[in-house]
Amino acid sequence: MDHVEESEILAATQRYYVERPIFSHPVLQERLHKKDKISESIGDKLKQAFTCTPKKIRNIIYMFLPITKWLPAYRFKEYVLGDIVSGISTGVLQLPQGLAFAMLAAVPPVFGLYSSFYPVIMYCFFGTSRHISIGPFAVISLMIGGVAVRLVPDDIVIPGGVNATNSTEARDALRVKVAMSVTLLTGIIQFCLGVCRFGFVAIYLTEPLVRGFTTAAAVHVFTSMLKYLFGVKTKRYSGIFSVVYSTVAVLQNVKNLNVCSLGVGLMVLRFKEKLPAPIPLEFLCGKSVVMGTGISAGFSLHESYNVDVVGTLPLGLLPPANPDTSLFHLVYVDAIAIAIVGFSVTISMAKTLANKHGYQVDGNQELIALGLCNSTGSLFQTFAISCSLSRSLVQEGTGGKTQLAGCLASLMILLVILATGFLFESLPQAVLSAIVIVNLKGMFMQFSDLPFFWRTSKIELTIWLTTFVSSLFLGLDYGLITAVIIALMTVIYRTQSLNVDQSSIWSNDLYSSALKRKTGVNPAFIMGARRKAMKKYAKEVGNANMANATVVKVDAEVDGEDGTKPEEEEDEIKYPPIVTKSTLPEELQRFMPPGDNVHTIILDFTQVNFMDSVGVKTLAGIVKEYGDVGIYVYLAGCSAQVVSDLTRNQFFENPALLDLLFHSIHDAVLGSQVREALAEQEATAAPPQEDSEPNATPEA
Repeated sequence: MDHVEESEILAATQRYYVERPIFSHPVLQERLHKKDKISESIGDKLKQAFTCTPKKIRNIIYMFLPITKWLPAYRFKEYVLGDIVSGISTGVLQLPQGLAFAMLAAVPPVFGLYSSFYPVIMYCFFGTSRHISIGPFAVISLMIGGVAVRLVPDDIVIPGGVNATNSTEARDALRVKVAMSVTLLTGIIQFCLGVCRFGFVAIYLTEPLVRGFTTAAAVHVFTSMLKYLFGVKTKRYSGIFSVVYSTVAVLQNVKNLNVCSLGVGLMVLRFKEKLPAPIPLEFLCGKSVVMGTGISAGFSLHESYNVDVVGTLPLGLLPPANPDTSLFHLVYVDAIAIAIVGFSVTISMAKTLANKHGYQVDGNQELIALGLCNSTGSLFQTFAISCSLSRSLVQEGTGGKTQLAGCLASLMILLVILATGFLFESLPQAVLSAIVIVNLKGMFMQFSDLPFFWRTSKIELTIWLTTFVSSLFLGLDYGLITAVIIALMTVIYRTQSLNVDQSSIWSNDLYSSALKRKTGVNPAFIMGARRKAMKKYAKEVGNANMANATVVKVDAEVDGEDGTKPEEEEDEIKYPPIVTKSTLPEELQRFMPPGDNVHTIILDFTQVNFMDSVGVKTLAGIVKEYGDVGIYVYLAGCSAQVVSDLTRNQFFENPALLDLLFHSIHDAVLGSQVREALAEQEATAAPPQEDSEPNATPEA
């Protein structure tokens, strides 16, 4: 009799017997051992809140200054080389991006360097992520530029302007003042939201909404860069239909095309395609900047052919200045949109990298950190910043371990500001625009969402399309507001169409965080502990190579440049296979911290009425995340609608996942008991394998 038949017979012999009293509410409360909550007086609450103990003070310091927690634990020999290489690589990429994104923000290029220095230093002290790269970001810069151009258009009449040069300088000074005001208000909003513990606001920006918004933003960025790429002089537009006006203006002036400028830009665009082998992005950008600057300076392209270049980069840091708060009533809508979008991009990338490396980030503290970076940075003439997806991938992928890598990158920018800025004054703007356009590839790839949502959910397709169209033609600020309203209307429609009194909507971060908190089992901590156990074991046995062995692999989805969708491998399984129990060998257990022996988590789905694609992906991530540490996740009480949603979104691409569904919680409990009994029986009967490696994992 084989194992499968034995399993079927054992499962078939189990019977479901129920014998219990009728549970009235008092009896049920007594059985659950729930106690009446004793309300405390206001005086007791205030006394408890203002009571100071060493532990409480230490926790407060750790909360608001995370650097005090990770810096003393810094492993110099293990981390320093990776942080140095990562910092240099990130700095090479941050220089051209800072200059290019300043053009999007409609301010002189040097202010992009300021925005690449001050906020990075601030985030190192107050941020909870050790891997993301803070600084100028294309979408946020474009939103800042939209406000600046709207309040200070190109054709504004500057009182006392003597000539065109003075008029341009005065106009730029006014736009810097607007950018500072928007940045200050954005920082205040983010800081207040963080203090009030509103870090959950980002979950209401659903995936179709964010992806449609960022795709529309990519089109805005692309059209804004066209005039720099082609070297034509056009007016900068903002507001409703600005993308149409910008495109038409460039096409009308294409007859005045600057051939030299276009040639330099196209050379950079095609440079990567001509390479015999792929090279790192930061090397490509660095070489493009050097080549473009050298060609422009060597052939005097600006003087001889009127090629637009970066221009004067004044050396030194500017003294602090007070932003103009009288502009707040004109920019508060834009500031709210920038604050929410900036935080959403930052927390999504921060959580992805944190899960990959086995630590946690605090959404509320991230809001506080961004608020301090923006509000304090605005005093030093910076514009609003966020997490750059491309630089974050470089900072993490090149071996960065802590935010000291970001600090090193910012010091490279400081070197340019203080000493070497004049070397990049001949850099053609076409090169910068080409770098930006190349980096938009990941965001344009999001158009592939359309056939996916067409197959899986017409409602989510509607959210994506309406967000894209409204953001494209109404502008990014009003487009985002319109998109949120439409998304809320679809939630109301789906809830009411179910004709139920109580509806449940799957919430990504809230559910996942609550699950870890209620169960007391955090897979990220377990995986981090296993890595540490393997390193300690390898150090004890003297096998240096074993220290780098993979005990538990965390498959984190990482976005493309400035986008939100990962580029999946062709052979990648979209949803995780069914879990196989996996534990560390006996000789490694003594290195593991003590913990609960949890083998199964049962989710009660009786109150879940429907699931969208985001919910299905969240559930798949939970199943895989716990499965990586040998914990099964069972679903009990799924309705026919939920099963249909799971099937339509390809959750059961691996048919074995159907075994995770049970009719009721009791059925799931019995199923887990049967599984554990069979596993224990099989482990007892299986002969020992002497040649097995310590980190081997049974195949599913």
